[in-house]
Amino acid sequence: MATDPFDLNLRHLRALLAIREHGSITAAADVVSLSQPALTQGLAKLERQFGYSFFERRSGGMVPTAMGEIVIERASAALDHLSQAAKGLSGVFQYPERLMTMTQLRAFLALAEAGSFAAAAHGSTLSQTAVHRAVGDLEHMIGGKLVERRGRAVWLNSAGKKLARGTRLAVAEIVAALADIGRDSGSGSELIAFGALPLSRPYLVPAAMARMARSDPRAAFKVLEGSWRELVEPLRDGVIDIIVGALRPYEIADLYQLPLTEDRLVIAAGSQHPLAGVEKPSMEQLAAYPWIVAPANSPLREQWENLFAEVTTPSTPVECGSVMIIGRLLTEANFLTLLSPDQVALQIRSGLLTQVGPPLEGTKRVVGITTRRSWRPTATQRRFLEMLGDAATGEAAEGGPSDLRASGWV
Repeated sequence: MATDPFDLNLRHLRALLAIREHGSITAAADVVSLSQPALTQGLAKLERQFGYSFFERRSGGMVPTAMGEIVIERASAALDHLSQAAKGLSGVFQYPERLMTMTQLRAFLALAEAGSFAAAAHGSTLSQTAVHRAVGDLEHMIGGKLVERRGRAVWLNSAGKKLARGTRLAVAEIVAALADIGRDSGSGSELIAFGALPLSRPYLVPAAMARMARSDPRAAFKVLEGSWRELVEPLRDGVIDIIVGALRPYEIADLYQLPLTEDRLVIAAGSQHPLAGVEKPSMEQLAAYPWIVAPANSPLREQWENLFAEVTTPSTPVECGSVMIIGRLLTEANFLTLLSPDQVALQIRSGLLTQVGPPLEGTKRVVGITTRRSWRPTATQRRFLEMLGDAATGEAAEGGPSDLRASGWV
């Protein structure tokens, strides 16, 4: 089975769609500008690469098999991503994406990710000359530049960024086709690439990953940490497929948001703090101590500002977004801070930190999953989404330990 999507031939993938539409190799050959023998050989090669027959030969024409339908649907989505990426780029060819090859796109993505021709060649199976030639061919097709050069450094211009995004999304669809087929054959592992926002890191993400590891040892993970601003473009680019964490309080045209649970902030302090054990501290008591606040313009900072909107603002000698640093500071001095219960749960259980008062009213945040609207998860990815949902609701994991939240997580 092919495990590298760049080993596949784009023209042969287009031919799959034409064969399904017209029901014959003869008609499809005309559509993709190949001879009938060449298309027959191309189809046979694709079937060898995937390990399955894609069509049944019947009296009424060629009909896709079940495996053929999976690959054809993914190939159609991949080619559509390329088409959208190339739209409006070229003043030379009407459909430049139909002239592109996977070798050219491999070289272009390698250059986009490496930032120089030498590094692109070093990180791929291509020579530096081959990378230069491939990128030059792509620029010839669109009649313009894709990259800007300054000495040895290279970066993408707007056209290059558009093509790179479409290429990554196209490759992701082919990878998904290979995963869908591979799942039936029981071979290989499947990568689940996602971004974790701060609210999801202490409990939700590791709980779901642990459940997934127990139920499906074939699953592998690539986790990016960052803020929403840092993760949303990798999501759109296809570098990751999911963002887990606080949802945006507004609709986003190209993204889909699925709520999983709600989170309410708590005031956290070191166990030695004078307010430790105070069930309902007054705003005057809270304002009497220094606070660690989140970075400016962050949702957490906005919640803190709302908390003290009608009273004297306390001193804020520390602005910090690192829960690790914040936790240590709380144990060393009489600071207060606002955090999610999950973010300090282990320190509270261990006796290092304490929660001051009840969870705060009016600080509800919706935690969930954000994906591209065009994204269609594989079976393994769907299973991980289910695991995230189970972890969010506290449903007991089959064959695993009892849910931490139900056993005094906070």
